[in-house]
Amino acid sequence: MASVNDHPGESAAPDPVKLIGVRETPLSVDEVFRAVGDDAAGGTALFVGSVRNHDGGSDVDRLGYSSHPGAEAELRRVAEKVVADYPVRALAAVHRVGDLEVGDLAVVVAVSCPHRAEAFDACRRLIDDLKHEVPIWKHQTFSDGTEEWVGAC
Repeated sequence: MASVNDHPGESAAPDPVKLIGVRETPLSVDEVFRAVGDDAAGGTALFVGSVRNHDGGSDVDRLGYSSHPGAEAELRRVAEKVVADYPVRALAAVHRVGDLEVGDLAVVVAVSCPHRAEAFDACRRLIDDLKHEVPIWKHQTFSDGTEEWVGAC
């Protein structure tokens, strides 16, 4: 009988980056969740970021995301770093650009791993690194007429 560590499902998949995108169209949680489905994964972690109605004590009316032309390639690089550090079976990450309203989905990321703790850790790393490293900028418009640009995501 093979030990648990000898089972191929206990390690990273050969090509776990299943879906990467920076899009102007609405995002789908179902699409991202389906992309990370893997029979060897015991844990799947999913994060959904949506446009909230406030920031820093001010009411937000709307916002827009814009990105550098190389943002999708940078998102792939971030994903590949996560894959190198965790036993990822499948990974997906999509970010919206363009004008969004309160409640719209801005980002959806998911990671499947052999175990839940790895999936949680890998998903947190993916969204945190995306937020800090991928060249996507947020322009918020507040109810009082003021506006603000926020760096990388």
